[in-house]
Amino acid sequence: MTRVAVIGAGPSGLAALRAFQSAKKKGAKIPEVVCFEKQDDWGGLWKYTWRTGLDEYGEPVHCSMYRYLWSNGPKECLEFADYTFEEHFGKPIASYPPRAVLWDYIVGRVKKAGVRKWIRFNTPVRMVEYDKKKKKFSVTVHDRPKDRMYTEEFDHVICASGHFSTPNVPFFPGLDTFNGRVLHAHDFRDALEFKGKDILIVGRSYSAEDIGSQCWKYGAKSITTTYRSKPMGFKWPANFEERPLLQKITGKTAHFKDGSTKVVDAIILCTGYQHYFPYLPEDLRLKTANRMWPENLYKGVVWQDNPRFFYIGMQDQFYTFNMFDAQAWYVRDIILGRIKLPKADAMKKDWKKWLKREQKLETPEHMIWFQGDYVKELIEATDYPTFDIEGVNQTFMEWEHHKMDDIMGFRNNAYRSLMTGTMSPTHHTPWKDALDDSLEAYLEGPRKKVA
Repeated sequence: MTRVAVIGAGPSGLAALRAFQSAKKKGAKIPEVVCFEKQDDWGGLWKYTWRTGLDEYGEPVHCSMYRYLWSNGPKECLEFADYTFEEHFGKPIASYPPRAVLWDYIVGRVKKAGVRKWIRFNTPVRMVEYDKKKKKFSVTVHDRPKDRMYTEEFDHVICASGHFSTPNVPFFPGLDTFNGRVLHAHDFRDALEFKGKDILIVGRSYSAEDIGSQCWKYGAKSITTTYRSKPMGFKWPANFEERPLLQKITGKTAHFKDGSTKVVDAIILCTGYQHYFPYLPEDLRLKTANRMWPENLYKGVVWQDNPRFFYIGMQDQFYTFNMFDAQAWYVRDIILGRIKLPKADAMKKDWKKWLKREQKLETPEHMIWFQGDYVKELIEATDYPTFDIEGVNQTFMEWEHHKMDDIMGFRNNAYRSLMTGTMSPTHHTPWKDALDDSLEAYLEGPRKKVA
Protein backbone atom coordinates (compact mmCIF):
# COMPACT_ATOMS: atom_id res chain seq x y z
CA MET A 1 0.00 0.00 0.00
CA THR A 2 1.20 3.52 -0.79
CA ARG A 3 2.24 5.45 2.33
CA VAL A 4 2.41 9.22 2.81
CA ALA A 5 4.24 10.96 5.67
CA VAL A 6 3.09 14.42 6.73
CA ILE A 7 5.50 16.44 8.87
CA GLY A 8 3.60 18.74 11.21
CA ALA A 9 0.00 18.96 12.45
CA GLY A 10 -0.42 22.73 12.22
CA PRO A 11 -2.79 24.41 9.73
CA SER A 12 -0.74 23.20 6.71
CA GLY A 13 -0.38 19.60 7.88
CA LEU A 14 -4.01 19.45 8.95
CA ALA A 15 -5.00 20.74 5.50
CA ALA A 16 -3.20 17.73 4.01
CA LEU A 17 -5.03 15.32 6.33
CA ARG A 18 -8.36 16.94 5.54
CA ALA A 19 -7.63 16.75 1.79
CA PHE A 20 -7.11 12.98 1.92
CA GLN A 21 -10.08 12.47 4.22
CA SER A 22 -12.26 14.47 1.81
CA ALA A 23 -11.24 12.23 -1.09
CA LYS A 24 -11.92 9.10 0.99
CA LYS A 25 -15.37 10.39 1.97
CA LYS A 26 -16.18 10.75 -1.74
CA GLY A 27 -15.24 7.13 -2.36
CA ALA A 28 -11.60 7.39 -3.47
CA LYS A 29 -9.02 4.87 -2.39
CA ILE A 30 -6.38 6.81 -0.47
CA PRO A 31 -2.89 5.92 0.77
CA GLU A 32 -2.05 5.28 4.40
CA VAL A 33 -1.37 8.73 5.85
CA VAL A 34 0.88 9.15 8.91
CA CYS A 35 1.40 12.60 10.41
CA PHE A 36 4.29 13.27 12.79
CA GLU A 37 3.80 16.15 15.23
CA LYS A 38 6.44 17.23 17.75
CA GLN A 39 3.92 18.91 20.09
CA ASP A 40 1.41 17.07 22.29
CA ASP A 41 -1.62 18.44 20.44
CA TRP A 42 -2.60 19.75 17.01
CA GLY A 43 -2.86 23.35 15.80
CA GLY A 44 0.80 24.22 15.21
CA LEU A 45 1.59 27.83 16.11
CA TRP A 46 -2.01 28.35 17.18
CA LYS A 47 -1.56 25.93 20.07
CA TYR A 48 -0.49 28.29 22.85
CA THR A 49 2.06 27.33 25.47
CA TRP A 50 3.51 29.30 28.33
CA ARG A 51 6.85 27.62 27.65
CA THR A 52 9.74 29.33 25.86
CA GLY A 53 13.13 27.95 24.87
CA LEU A 54 12.86 24.18 25.35
CA ASP A 55 9.88 21.99 26.17
CA GLU A 56 9.68 19.23 28.77
CA TYR A 57 11.61 16.86 26.47
CA GLY A 58 14.32 19.33 25.54
CA GLU A 59 12.81 20.08 22.10
CA PRO A 60 12.77 23.68 20.84
CA VAL A 61 9.38 25.22 21.64
CA HIS A 62 7.44 25.63 18.40
CA CYS A 63 4.91 28.24 19.54
CA SER A 64 5.48 31.90 18.67
CA MET A 65 2.03 32.92 19.87
CA TYR A 66 1.41 35.13 22.88
CA ARG A 67 -1.43 35.74 25.28
CA TYR A 68 -3.87 38.37 24.04
CA LEU A 69 -2.99 37.75 20.37
CA TRP A 70 -5.89 38.57 18.06
CA SER A 71 -6.01 37.92 14.33
CA ASN A 72 -4.32 40.82 12.57
CA GLY A 73 -6.34 40.23 9.38
CA PRO A 74 -10.04 39.66 8.73
CA LYS A 75 -11.18 36.11 9.40
CA GLU A 76 -13.20 36.38 6.19
CA CYS A 77 -9.92 36.18 4.23
CA LEU A 78 -8.80 32.90 5.81
CA GLU A 79 -12.12 31.07 6.12
CA PHE A 80 -12.19 27.43 5.00
CA ALA A 81 -14.36 27.00 1.92
CA ASP A 82 -15.63 23.65 3.22
CA TYR A 83 -16.16 24.60 6.87
CA THR A 84 -17.34 28.11 7.72
CA PHE A 85 -17.09 30.03 10.96
CA GLU A 86 -20.90 30.08 11.05
CA GLU A 87 -21.05 26.29 10.79
CA HIS A 88 -18.49 25.89 13.57
CA PHE A 89 -19.83 28.43 16.06
CA GLY A 90 -23.51 28.15 15.12
CA LYS A 91 -23.77 31.90 14.55
CA PRO A 92 -21.90 34.74 12.82
CA ILE A 93 -18.98 36.07 14.87
CA ALA A 94 -16.93 39.28 14.64
CA SER A 95 -14.15 39.65 12.09
CA TYR A 96 -11.01 39.65 14.25
CA PRO A 97 -11.01 36.63 16.60
CA PRO A 98 -8.41 36.07 19.35
CA ARG A 99 -6.03 33.12 19.11
CA ALA A 100 -8.17 30.79 21.24
CA VAL A 101 -11.15 31.28 18.94
CA LEU A 102 -9.10 30.62 15.79
CA TRP A 103 -7.53 27.50 17.33
CA ASP A 104 -11.01 26.21 18.18
CA TYR A 105 -12.09 26.79 14.57
CA ILE A 106 -9.03 25.11 13.04
CA VAL A 107 -9.35 21.98 15.14
CA GLY A 108 -13.15 21.89 14.82
CA ARG A 109 -12.87 20.96 11.17
CA VAL A 110 -10.38 18.14 11.68
CA LYS A 111 -12.29 16.82 14.69
CA LYS A 112 -15.33 16.55 12.45
CA ALA A 113 -13.20 14.85 9.77
CA GLY A 114 -11.97 12.26 12.29
CA VAL A 115 -8.29 12.40 11.30
CA ARG A 116 -6.69 12.62 14.75
CA LYS A 117 -5.96 8.88 14.62
CA TRP A 118 -3.53 9.55 11.74
CA ILE A 119 -1.30 11.73 13.96
CA ARG A 120 1.57 10.56 16.18
CA PHE A 121 2.06 13.29 18.78
CA ASN A 122 5.25 14.08 20.69
CA THR A 123 7.12 12.56 17.76
CA PRO A 124 9.58 14.95 16.08
CA VAL A 125 11.15 13.91 12.78
CA ARG A 126 14.92 13.45 13.06
CA MET A 127 15.90 12.62 9.45
CA VAL A 128 14.39 12.02 6.03
CA GLU A 129 16.43 10.14 3.42
CA TYR A 130 15.53 9.10 -0.12
CA ASP A 131 16.57 5.85 -1.80
CA LYS A 132 16.61 6.43 -5.57
CA LYS A 133 16.63 2.72 -6.41
CA LYS A 134 13.68 1.83 -4.20
CA LYS A 135 11.97 5.20 -4.77
CA LYS A 136 11.20 5.29 -1.06
CA PHE A 137 11.80 7.72 1.79
CA SER A 138 13.16 6.53 5.12
CA VAL A 139 11.70 8.74 7.85
CA THR A 140 13.40 8.50 11.24
CA VAL A 141 11.42 9.86 14.17
CA HIS A 142 11.76 10.13 17.95
CA ASP A 143 8.92 9.03 20.21
CA ARG A 144 9.71 11.40 23.08
CA PRO A 145 7.54 9.92 25.89
CA LYS A 146 9.10 6.48 25.28
CA ASP A 147 12.48 7.96 24.24
CA ARG A 148 12.54 5.58 21.28
CA MET A 149 13.93 6.26 17.79
CA TYR A 150 12.54 4.31 14.84
CA THR A 151 12.45 4.47 11.04
CA GLU A 152 9.61 3.79 8.61
CA GLU A 153 9.38 3.84 4.80
CA PHE A 154 7.08 6.10 2.78
CA ASP A 155 6.39 6.68 -0.90
CA HIS A 156 5.76 10.40 -0.50
CA VAL A 157 6.61 13.02 2.12
CA ILE A 158 4.76 16.31 2.72
CA CYS A 159 6.75 18.85 4.71
CA ALA A 160 4.29 21.09 6.57
CA SER A 161 6.36 22.12 9.56
CA GLY A 162 5.93 25.88 9.07
CA HIS A 163 8.46 28.68 9.04
CA PHE A 164 7.53 31.01 11.89
CA SER A 165 9.13 29.16 14.79
CA THR A 166 12.93 29.44 14.38
CA PRO A 167 13.94 33.02 15.19
CA ASN A 168 16.20 35.17 13.06
CA VAL A 169 18.26 37.00 15.70
CA PRO A 170 20.57 39.87 14.70
CA PHE A 171 23.25 41.36 16.94
CA PHE A 172 23.70 45.02 17.82
CA PRO A 173 26.76 46.28 19.73
CA GLY A 174 25.94 46.50 23.42
CA LEU A 175 23.16 43.89 23.46
CA ASP A 176 25.41 41.60 25.48
CA THR A 177 25.80 44.22 28.23
CA PHE A 178 22.31 45.77 28.08
CA ASN A 179 20.92 46.24 31.59
CA GLY A 180 17.37 45.21 30.75
CA ARG A 181 15.34 42.42 29.19
CA VAL A 182 16.15 41.25 25.63
CA LEU A 183 13.96 38.74 23.81
CA HIS A 184 12.89 37.72 20.33
CA ALA A 185 9.20 37.91 19.36
CA HIS A 186 9.21 34.07 19.40
CA ASP A 187 9.60 34.18 23.21
CA PHE A 188 7.13 37.04 23.82
CA ARG A 189 4.22 35.71 25.87
CA ASP A 190 2.53 38.40 27.96
CA ALA A 191 2.33 42.16 27.33
CA LEU A 192 1.59 42.78 31.02
CA GLU A 193 5.25 42.05 31.71
CA PHE A 194 6.03 45.42 30.10
CA LYS A 195 3.38 47.54 31.80
CA GLY A 196 4.84 50.91 32.85
CA LYS A 197 8.09 50.29 30.91
CA ASP A 198 9.82 51.95 27.97
CA ILE A 199 10.00 49.34 25.20
CA LEU A 200 12.22 49.26 22.11
CA ILE A 201 11.02 47.07 19.25
CA VAL A 202 13.45 46.20 16.46
CA GLY A 203 11.61 45.63 13.17
CA ARG A 204 8.84 47.09 11.02
CA SER A 205 6.74 44.14 9.91
CA TYR A 206 3.60 42.52 11.30
CA SER A 207 5.04 41.20 14.56
CA ALA A 208 6.60 44.60 15.35
CA GLU A 209 3.32 46.33 14.64
CA ASP A 210 1.26 43.85 16.65
CA ILE A 211 3.55 43.34 19.65
CA GLY A 212 3.99 47.12 19.86
CA SER A 213 0.21 47.51 19.80
CA GLN A 214 -0.20 44.83 22.49
CA CYS A 215 2.32 46.55 24.77
CA TRP A 216 0.51 49.86 24.25
CA LYS A 217 -2.87 48.26 24.98
CA TYR A 218 -1.67 46.68 28.22
CA GLY A 219 -0.03 49.81 29.60
CA ALA A 220 3.58 50.16 28.45
CA LYS A 221 4.91 53.64 29.26
CA SER A 222 6.28 54.14 25.73
CA ILE A 223 6.93 52.11 22.59
CA THR A 224 9.72 52.95 20.15
CA THR A 225 10.17 50.92 16.98
CA THR A 226 13.34 51.04 14.91
CA TYR A 227 13.42 50.29 11.17
CA ARG A 228 16.06 49.50 8.57
CA SER A 229 14.35 50.68 5.37
CA LYS A 230 11.32 52.83 6.12
CA PRO A 231 8.83 53.44 8.96
CA MET A 232 5.50 51.63 9.08
CA GLY A 233 3.88 55.04 8.81
CA PHE A 234 0.68 54.46 10.78
CA LYS A 235 -1.03 57.11 12.92
CA TRP A 236 0.40 55.95 16.22
CA PRO A 237 -0.71 57.14 19.70
CA ALA A 238 1.33 59.85 21.44
CA ASN A 239 3.57 57.41 23.35
CA PHE A 240 4.39 55.33 20.23
CA GLU A 241 7.16 56.46 17.86
CA GLU A 242 9.36 55.18 14.99
CA ARG A 243 13.08 55.85 14.61
CA PRO A 244 15.79 54.87 12.08
CA LEU A 245 17.80 51.71 12.71
CA LEU A 246 19.35 50.99 16.09
CA GLN A 247 23.16 51.29 15.94
CA LYS A 248 24.30 50.37 19.45
CA ILE A 249 23.32 50.23 23.09
CA THR A 250 25.29 51.63 26.01
CA GLY A 251 23.93 50.69 29.41
CA LYS A 252 20.19 51.20 28.88
CA THR A 253 20.56 53.88 26.21
CA ALA A 254 19.70 53.00 22.61
CA HIS A 255 21.51 54.98 19.89
CA PHE A 256 19.80 55.37 16.50
CA LYS A 257 21.04 56.09 12.98
CA ASP A 258 19.74 59.68 13.05
CA GLY A 259 21.88 60.45 16.11
CA SER A 260 19.00 60.36 18.58
CA THR A 261 18.98 58.29 21.78
CA LYS A 262 16.40 56.77 24.10
CA VAL A 263 16.66 55.08 27.49
CA VAL A 264 14.72 51.79 27.37
CA ASP A 265 13.84 49.01 29.81
CA ALA A 266 13.39 46.15 27.33
CA ILE A 267 14.26 45.28 23.73
CA ILE A 268 12.01 43.00 21.68
CA LEU A 269 13.54 41.71 18.45
CA CYS A 270 10.75 41.43 15.87
CA THR A 271 13.27 40.42 13.24
CA GLY A 272 11.57 37.52 11.53
CA TYR A 273 12.11 33.79 11.22
CA GLN A 274 14.19 31.27 9.31
CA HIS A 275 13.06 28.41 7.12
CA TYR A 276 14.79 25.73 9.17
CA PHE A 277 14.71 22.01 8.36
CA PRO A 278 17.44 20.28 10.41
CA TYR A 279 15.86 16.89 9.63
CA LEU A 280 16.25 17.23 5.86
CA PRO A 281 19.35 16.34 3.82
CA GLU A 282 20.86 18.78 1.34
CA ASP A 283 19.03 17.36 -1.66
CA LEU A 284 15.57 17.84 -0.14
CA ARG A 285 16.03 21.06 1.82
CA LEU A 286 14.28 24.26 0.78
CA LYS A 287 16.55 27.29 1.15
CA THR A 288 14.71 30.58 1.01
CA ALA A 289 13.93 33.83 2.75
CA ASN A 290 10.35 34.70 3.66
CA ARG A 291 9.01 35.55 0.22
CA MET A 292 5.88 35.21 -1.87
CA TRP A 293 7.46 32.68 -4.23
CA PRO A 294 10.23 30.38 -2.92
CA GLU A 295 12.47 28.98 -5.65
CA ASN A 296 12.55 25.33 -6.68
CA LEU A 297 8.85 24.66 -5.98
CA TYR A 298 6.57 23.79 -8.91
CA LYS A 299 3.14 25.29 -8.23
CA GLY A 300 4.62 26.43 -4.92
CA VAL A 301 4.47 22.88 -3.51
CA VAL A 302 6.35 20.26 -5.58
CA TRP A 303 10.09 19.94 -4.88
CA GLN A 304 11.75 20.37 -8.27
CA ASP A 305 14.62 17.96 -7.52
CA ASN A 306 12.35 15.17 -6.26
CA PRO A 307 8.66 15.40 -7.21
CA ARG A 308 7.71 12.80 -4.59
CA PHE A 309 8.54 15.37 -1.92
CA PHE A 310 6.22 18.32 -1.23
CA TYR A 311 6.10 21.51 0.82
CA ILE A 312 2.91 23.19 2.06
CA GLY A 313 2.72 26.70 3.52
CA MET A 314 6.26 27.87 2.78
CA GLN A 315 5.32 31.21 1.22
CA ASP A 316 5.12 34.62 2.84
CA GLN A 317 1.43 34.93 3.47
CA PHE A 318 -1.55 37.17 3.04
CA TYR A 319 -3.75 34.16 2.24
CA THR A 320 -3.36 31.49 4.92
CA PHE A 321 -5.76 28.66 5.83
CA ASN A 322 -7.58 28.48 2.50
CA MET A 323 -4.27 28.76 0.60
CA PHE A 324 -2.92 25.81 2.59
CA ASP A 325 -6.09 23.94 1.61
CA ALA A 326 -5.60 24.78 -2.07
CA GLN A 327 -2.01 23.50 -1.83
CA ALA A 328 -3.01 20.37 0.09
CA TRP A 329 -5.75 19.41 -2.39
CA TYR A 330 -3.28 19.92 -5.27
CA VAL A 331 -0.59 17.76 -3.60
CA ARG A 332 -3.17 15.10 -2.79
CA ASP A 333 -4.29 14.92 -6.41
CA ILE A 334 -0.71 14.49 -7.61
CA ILE A 335 -0.27 11.59 -5.16
CA LEU A 336 -3.62 10.08 -6.21
CA GLY A 337 -2.60 10.30 -9.86
CA ARG A 338 -5.31 12.82 -10.75
CA ILE A 339 -2.78 15.47 -11.72
CA LYS A 340 0.10 14.46 -13.93
CA LEU A 341 3.33 16.36 -13.42
CA PRO A 342 5.12 17.72 -16.50
CA LYS A 343 8.78 17.00 -17.18
CA ALA A 344 11.44 18.68 -15.06
CA ASP A 345 12.26 21.45 -17.53
CA ALA A 346 8.57 22.37 -17.91
CA MET A 347 8.14 22.48 -14.11
CA LYS A 348 11.16 24.76 -13.81
CA LYS A 349 9.88 27.05 -16.54
CA ASP A 350 6.53 27.34 -14.76
CA TRP A 351 7.87 28.32 -11.33
CA LYS A 352 10.41 30.69 -12.88
CA LYS A 353 7.52 32.48 -14.58
CA TRP A 354 5.88 33.02 -11.16
CA LEU A 355 9.25 34.02 -9.67
CA LYS A 356 9.78 36.65 -12.37
CA ARG A 357 6.35 38.13 -11.62
CA GLU A 358 7.01 38.07 -7.88
CA GLN A 359 10.22 40.04 -8.30
CA LYS A 360 8.24 42.95 -9.78
CA LEU A 361 5.79 43.22 -6.86
CA GLU A 362 6.14 46.58 -5.14
CA THR A 363 3.24 47.04 -2.72
CA PRO A 364 1.16 44.89 -0.36
CA GLU A 365 -1.74 45.35 -2.78
CA HIS A 366 0.30 43.83 -5.63
CA MET A 367 1.28 40.94 -3.36
CA ILE A 368 -2.33 40.25 -2.38
CA TRP A 369 -3.49 40.03 -6.00
CA PHE A 370 -0.47 37.88 -6.87
CA GLN A 371 -1.26 35.39 -4.12
CA GLY A 372 -4.95 35.45 -5.01
CA ASP A 373 -4.08 34.48 -8.60
CA TYR A 374 -1.92 31.65 -7.28
CA VAL A 375 -4.66 30.26 -5.02
CA LYS A 376 -7.18 30.50 -7.85
CA GLU A 377 -4.92 28.51 -10.20
CA LEU A 378 -4.55 25.69 -7.67
CA ILE A 379 -8.26 25.51 -6.83
CA GLU A 380 -9.24 25.32 -10.50
CA ALA A 381 -7.19 22.12 -10.81
CA THR A 382 -8.95 20.21 -7.97
CA ASP A 383 -12.35 19.63 -6.38
CA TYR A 384 -11.68 22.06 -3.51
CA PRO A 385 -14.80 24.26 -3.24
CA THR A 386 -14.30 27.40 -5.29
CA PHE A 387 -14.81 30.77 -3.62
CA ASP A 388 -14.72 34.46 -4.45
CA ILE A 389 -10.98 35.16 -4.71
CA GLU A 390 -11.58 38.67 -5.99
CA GLY A 391 -13.86 39.29 -3.01
CA VAL A 392 -11.10 38.12 -0.65
CA ASN A 393 -8.66 40.48 -2.38
CA GLN A 394 -11.09 43.38 -2.00
CA THR A 395 -11.57 42.56 1.69
CA PHE A 396 -7.79 42.66 2.11
CA MET A 397 -7.81 46.10 0.44
CA GLU A 398 -10.43 47.35 2.90
CA TRP A 399 -8.33 45.95 5.74
CA GLU A 400 -5.24 47.83 4.50
CA HIS A 401 -7.21 51.09 4.35
CA HIS A 402 -8.73 50.54 7.81
CA LYS A 403 -5.23 50.07 9.25
CA MET A 404 -4.01 53.31 7.69
CA ASP A 405 -7.07 55.13 9.04
CA ASP A 406 -6.82 53.80 12.61
CA ILE A 407 -4.06 51.34 13.52
CA MET A 408 -5.37 50.89 17.07
CA GLY A 409 -8.99 50.56 15.99
CA PHE A 410 -8.95 48.62 12.71
CA ARG A 411 -10.07 45.44 14.48
CA ASN A 412 -13.38 47.13 15.30
CA ASN A 413 -14.47 46.83 11.65
CA ALA A 414 -16.64 44.04 10.24
CA TYR A 415 -16.71 42.34 6.83
CA ARG A 416 -18.95 40.03 4.83
CA SER A 417 -18.17 36.29 4.64
CA LEU A 418 -17.03 35.31 1.15
CA MET A 419 -18.30 31.78 1.83
CA THR A 420 -21.82 32.42 3.23
CA GLY A 421 -22.54 36.02 2.27
CA THR A 422 -23.38 36.83 5.90
CA MET A 423 -22.25 40.19 7.25
CA SER A 424 -20.21 39.70 10.40
CA PRO A 425 -21.39 41.53 13.52
CA THR A 426 -19.36 44.28 15.13
CA HIS A 427 -17.58 42.95 18.22
CA HIS A 428 -19.27 43.76 21.53
CA THR A 429 -16.17 45.53 22.92
CA PRO A 430 -13.67 47.82 21.13
CA TRP A 431 -10.33 46.03 20.71
CA LYS A 432 -8.38 48.41 22.97
CA ASP A 433 -10.83 47.77 25.82
CA ALA A 434 -11.16 43.99 25.32
CA LEU A 435 -8.57 42.82 27.84
CA ASP A 436 -9.96 39.28 28.21
CA ASP A 437 -9.04 37.27 25.10
CA SER A 438 -10.72 33.99 26.11
CA LEU A 439 -13.08 32.18 23.77
CA GLU A 440 -15.93 32.61 26.28
CA ALA A 441 -15.46 36.37 26.59
CA TYR A 442 -15.24 36.78 22.82
CA LEU A 443 -18.33 34.74 22.00
CA GLU A 444 -20.54 35.56 24.99
CA GLY A 445 -19.57 39.07 25.97
CA PRO A 446 -17.46 40.59 28.76
CA ARG A 447 -17.65 38.88 32.12
CA LYS A 448 -19.30 40.78 34.94
CA LYS A 449 -17.01 41.90 37.71
CA VAL A 450 -17.71 40.36 41.07
CA ALA A 451 -17.93 42.96 43.83
